[in-house]
Order: sequence, then structure tokens, then C-alpha cells
Amino acid sequence: MITSLLATDQLRNQAMALGFSLFGVVRAQPAPGFERLQEWIQRGYAGEMNYIAKRASAYQHPDAVLEGCQSVVMLTMPYASNPLTTPRKSTSDQLALAQDTSGYKIGNYAAGQVDYHELIRERLNKLANSMETMFPGSRNRGVVDTAPLLERDFAQLAGIGWIGKNTLLLNRSEGSYFFLAALLTSAELAEDISSETDHCGSCTACLDACPTSAFVGPHVLDASKCISYLTIEYRGRIPDSLSEKMDGWIFGCDVCQMVCPWNRKLDVTVPSELQPDQMDFKTSLEHWLTIDEATFRKLYRHTPFWRTKLSGMQRNAMIAAASSNRLDLTPILEKFLKSSDEVLRSTSQWCLSKLTDTLV
Repeated sequence: MITSLLATDQLRNQAMALGFSLFGVVRAQPAPGFERLQEWIQRGYAGEMNYIAKRASAYQHPDAVLEGCQSVVMLTMPYASNPLTTPRKSTSDQLALAQDTSGYKIGNYAAGQVDYHELIRERLNKLANSMETMFPGSRNRGVVDTAPLLERDFAQLAGIGWIGKNTLLLNRSEGSYFFLAALLTSAELAEDISSETDHCGSCTACLDACPTSAFVGPHVLDASKCISYLTIEYRGRIPDSLSEKMDGWIFGCDVCQMVCPWNRKLDVTVPSELQPDQMDFKTSLEHWLTIDEATFRKLYRHTPFWRTKLSGMQRNAMIAAASSNRLDLTPILEKFLKSSDEVLRSTSQWCLSKLTDTLV
């Protein structure tokens, strides 16, 4: 038992030195939210993220991610909060902030210089190496939002925070602007028996502010209506009814974080690699609509934008152009009418029609 306690303390200290900000340990056990996940999938709220349903059973227990898993170490790494996140005291102020359509916006988790997956995996590997030294013969695996693990469930069990009404993990001192990561191990570490309670109270700011009304209710998100899903995961032509509500977001969406009271005053240190970088380009419609595949690969191969692909970013930029009446971009949009990509072709038709209507 002493060995487990010392190992946990040593691992915590190393994690903090590597830039992780919160740390908690819980024994491997069935995920509390597994049945909710199954119901969520059955109701169609996963949209076209079919990979979730295909491996749904794996989410039931960490053992499916690492055979023989005994302990789950949960960690957070902060990223810069959206600059529009400011103290708001009234619901009307919060809604006004959320509906601000000035400029073009990306989810701030993508504002940094690197793909957070690569950065965090590298540091998780260092922790895994330490575990192998402390527990020879142990098996260890670091994961960051790509493995079938209900990270938020285990983070809550480990005392890192609680799952808010916007379905994000919240922490009283660090809000929600952070990445979740996990280190699974076959070793038995000392647990942090301090599961966090809910501190959302009667607040519904996140639910009220969502531009597309994607929240079915507290703690339930219909991803098929979520701007983050539409701009990142969804590959098709975004329905007109939702395109008109995207409020200038061209990659991701931070609205439910921007209005959250727990994000008003954050006490975090953001790693330099995750500090906002090249934002003038990342939020420029002209940039996304004029670069070619080779340039996209050179600039964004190791960034979150790679998942969406250039075609996805161009689709999103076209929608933002139409929504903000960018008549000056008409010549560029017209070029997409001849695109071999059906989604880009049909989206450009819709956008040009919208811009033409503004002249009537």
C-alpha cells in the first residue's frame, strides 16, 4: 500500500511538471454512463459518428482499452480560453455574447500551434515509462479522446470535476477549457476517493445560448445539431436550417463554454504550444477559400484542422461568407460551382443564392 501511495505521488508530481494541471486516480470499473451512452446512440444523437456505435460495447469497461487494467489515471491539460469569454452577470448579457456574429471564429482548442493529440500523447508516454520503472512488468497505455473510454465519467470519479449541463467536464478553478487525457495501467495505484458533486445549480446559460438549440435538455446533446459536430465531424452538405444559425463559426464552437460562469475567472497556466498562434489566418475566409491541398498539408498536417480536411474548411468558410453577406467573395465562391466535390458545389450554389438575395 505504501508503494502505491508513493507511486501515485511521484506520478502526480511528474504530471504537473509535464504541463498537466489536474490529476486523479480511480480504480478500473464499469463506466457509470455506459447505459446513457447506449440510449444516446439509439436516439440518433450521435449523428453520423457511426464509429461510436460500432465499438459501443468497448465503452463499458477500461479493460476493453487495456486488458487487465486495474487503475485509471485522469489528467487535464489547459488550453487558452476563448477571448470572448468575459464575466457576465445576467442571462441577457450572456445571450448577447453568444449571439455575437462579428468576425469569424474557431473553437479555441484549435488556436494553438500543434495537434494536441500529439503533444499530450508524447507526455503520456513519459508517464507510462515511469510506470514501467516503478512497476516492472506492468502494462500501460495513454489515451486522449480517440479510444473507447468515457473519460468524463472517470474524471468525475477521480475527483477532477463534474459533468455539466453542457456535457463538458467542469472544474471550480479551471472551468472547462482543458483537454482530458487518461493513463490506463495494470498496476494498482492509490485512489483519489473524492468524486466531485454537481455545481451547476439552477444555471441554464449553456442550454439557452446554443445557437442551434442542440441541447435536448440538461446533460443531453443532440450532436447532429451541434456546430462543433457539423463543422468538424460531419462530411455532407450542412442543412440550410442549421447553416443559417452557425454565427460565423468555421471550426468548432465555444458558445456553451463562453457563457459558463465557471469559465469567468480561470487560474491556469497554458503550455506554450497551446497558446493562440496565427489566428489571423485561422479565422480568415479568404485564407481557407484560396489555399490548395499542398498548402493545407504543409500548414495544417499536424493540427486539429487536419481532421476536417480542406474541403470541410472550405464548406464552412462558404457558409460564413453567406451569413455575413460577403459579396466581395462572390468571384471566389463562383469558382466552386465547377468543383468535382458535390458538397462544395451545392454549398457554393446555396451561398451565392443567399448573397444574391441580399441585393434584392
